[in-house]
Amino acid sequence: MSEQTPEVQLTGDIDAPEPAAAGREVELKLFTDPDTLQRLLVAAVITRNATSKGVVRRLEATYYDTPDAVIARQGASLRVRRSGKQFVQTLKLASEGSPLQRREMEARVPDSALQLDALPLAELGAPFATLPGAELVPVFTTKIRRHTKVVAFGGAVIEVAFDEGTLSAGEKVEAVCEIELELKAGGAGTLYELALSLLEQGAVRIGFQSKAERGYALAFGTAPRAEKAFATGIAPADTTDDVIAKVLSACQWHVMANLMAAHHGQDPEGVHQLRVALRRLRTALSLFRKEVPASALQALGLDAKRLASALGPARNWDVFATSTIAEIERANLPGVDFTALRSATAAPRARSYQAVRVDLIDLECTRFLLSLGRVIERRSWRNDIGVEALAVLTQPARDFAGRGLTRLHRKALKQGHNFRKLRPTARHELRLTLKKLRYGSEFLLPLYDHDGAARKYLKRMSRLQDILGIDNDITTTQSLLREVEESTSLPQVHKAIGAITGWQGRDRIETAEALRRSWRKFIDAEPFWHG
Repeated sequence: MSEQTPEVQLTGDIDAPEPAAAGREVELKLFTDPDTLQRLLVAAVITRNATSKGVVRRLEATYYDTPDAVIARQGASLRVRRSGKQFVQTLKLASEGSPLQRREMEARVPDSALQLDALPLAELGAPFATLPGAELVPVFTTKIRRHTKVVAFGGAVIEVAFDEGTLSAGEKVEAVCEIELELKAGGAGTLYELALSLLEQGAVRIGFQSKAERGYALAFGTAPRAEKAFATGIAPADTTDDVIAKVLSACQWHVMANLMAAHHGQDPEGVHQLRVALRRLRTALSLFRKEVPASALQALGLDAKRLASALGPARNWDVFATSTIAEIERANLPGVDFTALRSATAAPRARSYQAVRVDLIDLECTRFLLSLGRVIERRSWRNDIGVEALAVLTQPARDFAGRGLTRLHRKALKQGHNFRKLRPTARHELRLTLKKLRYGSEFLLPLYDHDGAARKYLKRMSRLQDILGIDNDITTTQSLLREVEESTSLPQVHKAIGAITGWQGRDRIETAEALRRSWRKFIDAEPFWHG
């Protein structure tokens, strides 16, 4: 199963492993419920474009790993899957910056036992090269009824697999009900087009996890992990069009990589990283729209803003519960106990996370994520723009970057004018502009030499942004405290609220001078793109 590469042909001697085939699987997964699955199986967009009635198979697979989960920790999976009398061994590697693509190796084997010499593991390096000598044990199994149809859609050929079954790890069982859209020929944008068509016919949502990820999590009892942003892959010779594609792809991966952790809610970092990912995406869209005013970018910006706003309350309660209270508690203020205050914050924090879960499985969220993918794959920013904007797309990206970063830098200087007299709302607006400038600089830095000027500029900007963040957290905390204060009359809660208010009043005074010093250093820093 690979892009522009046929599947391994299951022919030859059934008793001997065949050479492994390596390729890139291009696939989009959708989660749904059993009733919707059956309804979509006969949806007009499928039946009208299917090349045949399809094939029904029963697939049974066993997934392996070391006792300390070496494979799962790499974001990979190793399985032997049976379909009828045929067995195929597959190693799938972690996504390489695209929600659609994964590299995989597979080879036919005679039975369900692992035959690692059938895969060219040595070329992958550690830890995969050492797997033949490692202790590998069955971790979980899958039993799936798969109805596959090949669909000719939008100039592409797509294999649509309707899967229903179970994951089993010991006595733990989890249901599987999903649709896999695998590209066989054509452009990857058609996967998103077909998914959007299915969304109009029934409730589906983007599959945050593969079967392997779900199975390993079920077996090992692990929670989804938050992920930080990764490099965009921008090169100095790139055009503006190249940079838009690479930056939006990196933002898409960052968003998708944190959906499950945010939905799970066990680690506050999940919601935090998803908000960061959405802010980075909004910054990129805003930066590009200034000179490439495509309607597709405008629509995505509005959708990203709505989703980011929905995450705000959960993040605010997380910071308050895990950081603000803990910091003041460490001061051991005499006669102040924060236990009751912690309890009073539990209910609103839980409500905010429930709202996050509702928003993340909402159809509008799914439509936004699918639309983002479609825009990236089709490079839709080239549409409905004038000649001047089209010319910008063909320019060296460094020219575009300099203009964009200069606009943000000048905006920050203007907002910070007469800094000492800025009110909290004005400081907050300045902080938001500095965030955009920081993210924009991080995106576009590979276009420039990484010299001392760049490091100095970014360091001073980040320091100023951090201090402004502390100042903003104090304002947010006061709002949360008022909400708690109105919800309870317990004396110990009100005493703790008073302690926090007094502590942060002192902090604000101390922060004011640090802010002024940091602002002076920032305005003295030479923008690195001027060199």
